Amino acid sequence: MPSVSRRYATGQNRFERPSGRANNELAAPVVLMVSGGADSTALLVLAVTSTLDIDDGRGRSRIARERLHVLHVNHELRGIDAEEDEEFVSDLARRYGIPCTIRRVDIAARAASTDGNVENAGRIVRYAEAARLANELSASFGTPRSAARILTAHTADDRAETFFMNAIRGTGAAGLSSIPRRRNRIVRPLLDCAHNELCDLLRMRGIVWREDEGNANTRYLRAFVRHEVMPVVEHRNPHVVASLANTCDILSDEDAYLTSVAARTLRKLVRREGLGLVVIDAARLAATEVALARRMVRQALLGVCSELRLEARHVARVLELVAAGEGATTVPLGVEARVEHGLLVIRSRQALPAAVAAWLEVPGRLPLSDGRVLAARLHLVPPGDVCAYARSHALEWVGQSVLLDAAAVGIDPVQGGRLWVDVAHAGDVLCPLGMHGQSKKLSDLLGEAHVPVEERPLVPIVRTSPTGAVVWVAGIRADERAKCVPATSQLLELSLLPAP
Repeated sequence: MPSVSRRYATGQNRFERPSGRANNELAAPVVLMVSGGADSTALLVLAVTSTLDIDDGRGRSRIARERLHVLHVNHELRGIDAEEDEEFVSDLARRYGIPCTIRRVDIAARAASTDGNVENAGRIVRYAEAARLANELSASFGTPRSAARILTAHTADDRAETFFMNAIRGTGAAGLSSIPRRRNRIVRPLLDCAHNELCDLLRMRGIVWREDEGNANTRYLRAFVRHEVMPVVEHRNPHVVASLANTCDILSDEDAYLTSVAARTLRKLVRREGLGLVVIDAARLAATEVALARRMVRQALLGVCSELRLEARHVARVLELVAAGEGATTVPLGVEARVEHGLLVIRSRQALPAAVAAWLEVPGRLPLSDGRVLAARLHLVPPGDVCAYARSHALEWVGQSVLLDAAAVGIDPVQGGRLWVDVAHAGDVLCPLGMHGQSKKLSDLLGEAHVPVEERPLVPIVRTSPTGAVVWVAGIRADERAKCVPATSQLLELSLLPAP
């Protein structure tokens, strides 16, 4: 591996503005994530004094100092040591004349409220704070958010360690690709540098850095790989870090291609999607080549919750359910995958809005928690066959609106009234329209309509009162006893309207 001095010490300004690039994009903010360790200290020094490739089309070039901004996140985990890290980074930024933002976050509390993983919680918070700062700076600079850059100090050593960490956890090609050189606005310009080279650079310049004693605690997986695994591997192959860098680049290129193919295929299989929810054709997914199916499931899970720390076993379990045609499983952070009625439903905890329980005035409208609206109004009976008129209305509205006999459900033709709307309850029965008075359990009706169990609380059930008979299972079936008959004198129209 070439030396750091040859890579960074030239000091030449290779600023060449690419044709067609807007001036304000080249003036966009560059956030340096600095912890105070050797690698991030070197990142700050090199960003100020030398050239870096931040993937903005200019290659290796100097970054205008007014674009630079340091971010330090104090995790509040190490007491006085964390305070001293914060002070060190502030002083270092001040020495080079770079603005510095300090963010303090109780990572232990954050971890306790999720999966208990302190390392994961810290990572999520750091990137969230970096994104927030980049957005704030972009607004003040008057530049597009997409033009901002967030630089991290990941090195070739970090990449090799992450390769082994992901292999130990269990992963696919994406995990074995390890740390990417760029993901959206996040760029790792030191990914070809070894940690020892950066330490040598700092020593040559007489710059000290902070050491985190926690990095030696092999209870954490990264420390275990760094201190227990890497020395053994390097004893067998002293150039393993460079070898793995090449391997990761190859895997990353191939993974990017297969990911794009999987994304195109997944779009064809999606039957419904929303915030924290995606519904996929399970039969077609089961018929897809397993190499693509794995990626499609992974993309779907991450689309529902981008913070998931997926392992190969999580994706494999979902595919097992798809092959079986039924069943459910939960992956980290409470995301559920369920196969039912030929569909794979993936949802987060926040996907389901609250169930409804309220009066619907007649005439009137009742907003539902998912944005839809339940509407009721009265109509005069038109000339001709009222029963045929009601049937044609239901066909035209594909069951999303029905015409019922107002008197049969207790609605006064002059003064109107009100109906109770809530959800299905255990033991509910009705006489579905078209079954000539035969009763059926409401749960069986919903099952025959292929409504997933977890979505049934979202189906509005219209009743004569909180304890009264079912009038309409909204969007599915009316009750036989509420249908229009030749003697009907007033029509009640109930409609389930989509969200605006």
